[in-house]
Amino acid sequence: MLHEIMVPDLAESTVEATVATWIKKSGDIVEEGEVIIELDTDKVSLEVVAPVSGQIKEVNKDEGETVSVGELLGVVDDSVASSAKPEKPADKKESKTEIDDKKENDVNNTDISATPVAKKIAEKDNIDLSKIKGSGPNGKITKNDLDNKNNSEKTAVAPDSSGPEEIIKLSRRRITIAKRLKEVQSDTVMTTTYNEVDLSSVINIRKKFQDQFVEKHSIKLGFMSFFVKASVNALQSFPHMNAELYQDELILKKYYDMGIAVATEEGLVVPVLRGADKKSSAEIEKGIAELATKARDKKITLEELQGGTFSITNGGVFGSLMSTPLLNPPQVGILGMHKIQEKPIAVNGEVVIRPVMMLAVTYDHRIIDGAMAVQFLVRIKNLLEDPYQLLIDA
Repeated sequence: MLHEIMVPDLAESTVEATVATWIKKSGDIVEEGEVIIELDTDKVSLEVVAPVSGQIKEVNKDEGETVSVGELLGVVDDSVASSAKPEKPADKKESKTEIDDKKENDVNNTDISATPVAKKIAEKDNIDLSKIKGSGPNGKITKNDLDNKNNSEKTAVAPDSSGPEEIIKLSRRRITIAKRLKEVQSDTVMTTTYNEVDLSSVINIRKKFQDQFVEKHSIKLGFMSFFVKASVNALQSFPHMNAELYQDELILKKYYDMGIAVATEEGLVVPVLRGADKKSSAEIEKGIAELATKARDKKITLEELQGGTFSITNGGVFGSLMSTPLLNPPQVGILGMHKIQEKPIAVNGEVVIRPVMMLAVTYDHRIIDGAMAVQFLVRIKNLLEDPYQLLIDA
């Protein structure tokens, strides 16, 4: 019996996806629940599993194609036992005439890396795949590559260029990121304020309690739990920073779901740590570690990316000393962390060397005045310089 592989429900407001990878190919034997396809949406990658055990009989959508919810991706035949192995097609013996025709047409796609659909089209239309530039994984040729008449010229030198060029197709996620960055710049009035923070006390606490913390909670006491707790405290003192502008009304959020920016191979994503105000330091560290791992492994769900009230991004992990974080709408504030650097500062009339980080808060000036943003950042700075106020559960 044949079973259809359909595009599943994606999420609210998400109706399209891109076929990223066929993990299993036509003719492969699969088990029920086994991942066979990866789809890319605007925010996350989704895995589609085999509805039954059997053999993949049809591949209806090629890698790189755009698909909609409920659309047919392929077909699995459950009459083929899961233990069976796909038969190797017998070598086709060609007549001398056929061989001569093939040589004359100079089309031999046997050793070319291409998807099954692309090979079928090439065979039907007598297309030489060796002249096509593949856009799939590891240069694999897809149906979209054949549809583009200019593929064979992708690496050609433009008349006014000084050297070779390559055109790379942007992923759906990267296109979405680009659109949203443009939208946030036009739809908000982003302004940023900066301040330096002396992290000596935070570092000393981490050193003093690290072994005890790891033994008790099986995870290291990092910097993020300090920054999350300080941010929540400051948000409680300045509720307009934990708000959303909807038409002509300001919605003040009475909960604290912190977006934590995570860099992945396909771009930045911001999974949400729910109820940060109710979590201990250990729960914050574990929660962030779990979300970051899921994001990098493409296991993050759309629900885990939605609903944040305030965000934190850390360019310091890449060596940034100072940057301007961009808002993650509809949020009206974001905290930027940077690299810790030893610097000479004046303390009680003396010059001392201290570990200093530049902090940045970007805010929507339509809602938040500069004085409030500065006080908000100073509040975070003071809490980090005297972190015992945060009542760390070591």
